[in-house]
Amino acid sequence: MTKPVTVRQSMAWIHSWLGLLAGWLLFAMFLTGTASYFRPEITQWMQPEFRAKQVGAAQAAQTAMDHMQTVGADDVQWFIYLPDARTAVTRIFEQPSATAKGPRPAEIVLDPATGTPLAARETRGGEHFYRFHFQLQLPHPWGRWLAGLCAMFMLAAILSGVITHKRIFADFFTLRWNKGQRSWLDAHNVSAVLALPYHAMITYTGLITLVAMYMPWPVMATYKAPLDFGAVAFGIPADRAATGVAAPLLPIGPMVAGAETVFGAPATRVVVRNPNDGASTVTVYRHPSASLNARGPSVTFSGSTGRELERSSDVGPALNTAGVMLGLHVAQYAGTGLRWAYFLLGLTGAVMVGTGLLLWTTKRRKPGAVPFFGLRLVERLNIAVIAGLPIGMAGYLLANRLVPASAVGRADTEVATMFWLWGGVAIAQLARSPQRAWIEGFALAAVAFAAIPLVNAATTDRGLAASLASGDLLFAGFDGAMLATAGLFGVAAWIVAKKPEAKHRRPSHGQSRGVSHA
Repeated sequence: MTKPVTVRQSMAWIHSWLGLLAGWLLFAMFLTGTASYFRPEITQWMQPEFRAKQVGAAQAAQTAMDHMQTVGADDVQWFIYLPDARTAVTRIFEQPSATAKGPRPAEIVLDPATGTPLAARETRGGEHFYRFHFQLQLPHPWGRWLAGLCAMFMLAAILSGVITHKRIFADFFTLRWNKGQRSWLDAHNVSAVLALPYHAMITYTGLITLVAMYMPWPVMATYKAPLDFGAVAFGIPADRAATGVAAPLLPIGPMVAGAETVFGAPATRVVVRNPNDGASTVTVYRHPSASLNARGPSVTFSGSTGRELERSSDVGPALNTAGVMLGLHVAQYAGTGLRWAYFLLGLTGAVMVGTGLLLWTTKRRKPGAVPFFGLRLVERLNIAVIAGLPIGMAGYLLANRLVPASAVGRADTEVATMFWLWGGVAIAQLARSPQRAWIEGFALAAVAFAAIPLVNAATTDRGLAASLASGDLLFAGFDGAMLATAGLFGVAAWIVAKKPEAKHRRPSHGQSRGVSHA
């Protein structure tokens, strides 16, 4: 008589298969999402022509307005993103009028102190990693839907993993080296238990952030238009149609300063609607670093009189909670130390998923036996993602320095480099034995990351030595992080190279029919 399946056994089965089915995408989401905690710094590094200038938000907003009055006075809207301690420049996106002539740049970059346009290489910077981690480079909304499905799998895997482990606290202190499957299990357990609250938080808040897209029916049933919901949920001010009556736009620097007084915190962006019209408005938004709630308040002024028109209304507990959930996920409220803590915890998430994928293959590999097709497929996908994706990310950064700064469409070329390199590694490793593919993949990643500071020094005047000499901590820290990453991959390649390569024997008659793997 067979024994009944216990709850723990059922949870172990669920944990294993949910982790496997979503594991490769989850690894990519964790790795690129972790890099996104420093996306403003990555963007600064990828535009070395810009040097940070500490300028107040009011001054930066005023110089931006002065420039836009010369190039887009008849625009419908200006979106002005102000500089801060992590951003070196003022960035503007405009919505031209229907009668505008000639092509307009996708983005206007200004010196915040003078409002002078700045010329720099086109790049998506750290925003590429941020977007990829929840859109997976797929058309809207399919990438977000797929990322949400993987997040649901991840949340279920976390809950089933907690139920599966009898000794969850003892696992925190247990890490045995060179013990084969036992070592991979220990590494998986330690990385999971070490940051269990973070993993649960980051997965759940990621789902909550896009819950209105995953479950749109309450909004559709309650509001006539999505903008009506946005006005209530996100503090979007009431839309005021242009009157067609010309009225000069007053200086917006004092308006920004007034909004900062209301906030008791810096401003982060300004939206100017219908500039130079009698119905013009200037909406100032609070910087997200001021609160755990990422959806901060706003103040709207009349552009033609400077009079305050409205403040974003207080929202209920549910929307406040949603704003806090978003703040916890994107960590824009976090200072440097806490942001590094997020980064390290994010890396434990990538380690947890990666070791789980490796554990799946280790548990099913029979000593001396020829691996079955499913095992070989998972093993190759593991190599393609765990070794290939970091190489692609390094290629993205290298392309930023190697593609000519004036090249047309260079931002797309940088992104394409990441995926072509990642795909090339995934295909090339099929011609090597798994162990050789791991060694060569990790070694190539080490070389690629070590090359980043060298190429940076050869192509810019902001190499590691020059950055240290000038006190440029951002560039020096970035190069140092690349060298540390190269060292980690070098150690990984060395560890794999020390292990004897597995020798396979011919399968028995039962194994050839797949009996042993049922």
